[in-house]
Amino acid sequence: MPERLFIKIAVLPFLIWAFVFTSVALGAAPDDAVLKAKREAESNGYIFVASRDEILDKAKKEGRLRAVSGISGSALKPMVDAFKKKYPFIDAHVVEIEGAVAYQRFLLELKAGTGNRWDSTYIPYDNYKAFLPYQMKFDILGMVKAGILNIHPRMVDPVNRNTVSANTIANVAVYNRKLIAEEKVPSKWEDFLKPEFKGRKFAADIRPSSVAALVPVWGLEATLAFARRLAAQEPVWVTGGTRAITVLQSGEAALGLAVQQSSIKRVQAKDPTSVVGYKIVEPVPVRVVSRIDGVLQMAERPHAALLWLEFHASPEGQKVLEDYGPFQASIFAPGSGTEKETKGKKLSEVDWDHLAKLDEYEAKIVEAYGFPRAK
Repeated sequence: MPERLFIKIAVLPFLIWAFVFTSVALGAAPDDAVLKAKREAESNGYIFVASRDEILDKAKKEGRLRAVSGISGSALKPMVDAFKKKYPFIDAHVVEIEGAVAYQRFLLELKAGTGNRWDSTYIPYDNYKAFLPYQMKFDILGMVKAGILNIHPRMVDPVNRNTVSANTIANVAVYNRKLIAEEKVPSKWEDFLKPEFKGRKFAADIRPSSVAALVPVWGLEATLAFARRLAAQEPVWVTGGTRAITVLQSGEAALGLAVQQSSIKRVQAKDPTSVVGYKIVEPVPVRVVSRIDGVLQMAERPHAALLWLEFHASPEGQKVLEDYGPFQASIFAPGSGTEKETKGKKLSEVDWDHLAKLDEYEAKIVEAYGFPRAK
C-alpha cells in the first residue's frame, strides 16, 4: 500500500472523531434541559457552567493556566503546544510530577493551603481518595451529558463527577525474542504457572497493579489464588516495568508478566531491532482509568483548567497521547492503538468502581505473594 494512502487511512478515525467533536463544541444558549441539569447540580453542591461560550469567555478573562501533570516528559511538551495552538489566549505553564515522594509533598502543600498557584492537578490513582477533597466540585459529568464539555462519559468519575481520566494502560506479556519463540509465550495468564516457567524464568513486578487488574474478570479470591501460585513459581522479582524490560534485555529471564504496553512501545520506537517483543494475553488487564486529572478547589483560573482537562480527551489530545505516550490514548478514542489491538478480545477493565478498591486488591495480592524482596 502506498505510504500516503496508509497515512490517510490510519488517521481517518481521528479525523472523523474530530469533525464530530468540533460540531458538538459550537456554543449555544442554554435550553430548558441544561438549566434543569444546572439547578440539580447546584442543589447537590456542584458548580455547573451552563454553556460552552461561558467557559470560553471566562477562560479568556483568566488568560493563564498553571497545572501539575502526570503526562510523561516525552508527551507533555507536545500536549501543551497543541493546547496553546487551540487556545492561544491561554498562557499555559504545565509541570510534570512523578513518584510517590513528589505526590506526598504536593498533597502536604494542598493540606497546608499553599498550593494555590496551581489550577489543575494530576491525581495518582493510589492516592485518589486523599486528593479528592482538594478538587473543585465542577459537575463535569453533568456538563458532558449536556453537551457543554466534549469528553467521553466513561472518562469521568460517575460518583464524584469532577475528575477525568483520558488515557488507558493495557498490560501485556513481554518476552526476549532470542530466548523464547512467540508460540511458546503464554497465551493465557494461567500458563505462567506451568512447570517449565518455574525458577526465575520470568520477571514479575512486586507492585501488583497489573495482577490486580485481573480482579474485574476473575474476582478477588481467584486472583489471590493465582498470586499464591505465581509466587511459588519463584520468578525474578523486580520493581517497575522498566526493570522488567531490563531483565529481559540482559537475558536474565525470557519472559515478563503483565508489563505496560506503552513501555514496550517506547522501547521498540527507540530500537526497532529490540529483542523485546510483546503478546496480548486474555483477559487483557486494561486500566481504563489510569492517569487522573482534576481542577483544584483553590484554582484561580478554573475555566482554563476545565478546557485543559477537556483537551486531553479531544482528538488532538488523544493523538498526542497515541504518538508521544506512546500508545496511551484512551480505549474510548476511536482508532486508538489500544482500541484496535484489543478489539474482539476479552478485557478485564479497571473502571472507576474498581479504582476505588485497587488499594485493597494490591495489598491482599502482596500478602498472597508472601512479601517477596525486589531485586
